[in-house]
Amino acid sequence: MTRTAIGIASVVIGLGLLTAMPATAQRDFSSVEIETIQVADGVYMLVGSGGNIGLSIGEDGPFVVDDQFAPLTEKIQAAIAAVTSGAVRFVLNTHWHGDHTGGNENFGKAGAMIIAHENVRKRLNPAEFRDLMGRSQQAPPDALPVVTFTDAVNFYWNGENIRVFHVEHAHTDGDAIVHFTNANVVHMGDTFFKGRYPFIDVDSGGGIDGMIAAADHVLSMVDSDTKIIPGHGTLATPDDLRDYRNMLITVRDRVRTMLNDGMSVDEVVAAKPTNDLDATWGSDPTRFVTLTARSLSER
Repeated sequence: MTRTAIGIASVVIGLGLLTAMPATAQRDFSSVEIETIQVADGVYMLVGSGGNIGLSIGEDGPFVVDDQFAPLTEKIQAAIAAVTSGAVRFVLNTHWHGDHTGGNENFGKAGAMIIAHENVRKRLNPAEFRDLMGRSQQAPPDALPVVTFTDAVNFYWNGENIRVFHVEHAHTDGDAIVHFTNANVVHMGDTFFKGRYPFIDVDSGGGIDGMIAAADHVLSMVDSDTKIIPGHGTLATPDDLRDYRNMLITVRDRVRTMLNDGMSVDEVVAAKPTNDLDATWGSDPTRFVTLTARSLSER
């Protein structure tokens, strides 16, 4: 497979299904159930199909982090209504992939304000999608963030200081991490895949060094009681994140050494540098090693 083909295939896998793509309509979400997990007072994690959702509740109204796929919106709304009243006021996207932004249009039409890093709005633009994927999508205005930020933004909402900050060139070039400071909860989006090799969207500006930096940043601000919502996987602890970060560093250093020795990306993949890690982190490391090598060799 050529590097271009690998890149396009990786973007398809990583971004999931965007709201208006025909494949979304063909996928059967009827059996998906939304599991609601209380993480702390006023903060929940919703698990369904796609990226994990964060939810803050209180007297100001529901504040949502990511919204999975469009066909799941009614189920997500029902899960929210089971723990609080009122319509969702804010939806914060941690990045642009469709398994985290697919419900934007539905929530936007229902009155929620969509917020994200400025690169998320750019990536959701039809022209940008066409450049990456070779085909167009329809991005309804209600699906696009109406407020964007560059570095950080704070929400004083539901008695919380919800601190949102950008981490550069990690999973993508538009990642946001959300810190519910009073509740001591962090939502890391897809900068953290608990217990598995991550997807790094190199074609959207992601890179292994940025993934490690994101983990380091969060580890520098947490304590032993912090709860971490990963983009994918079960609710996590700082120890889980530390194990993940150490794995990223190990793979990064091995791959970098091979590249510095003159090996090509294909040769690095064939050398199986994660062979001793696969039983813990994933049985199919080819995509992860390929994207790690690409992110190191193309910058």
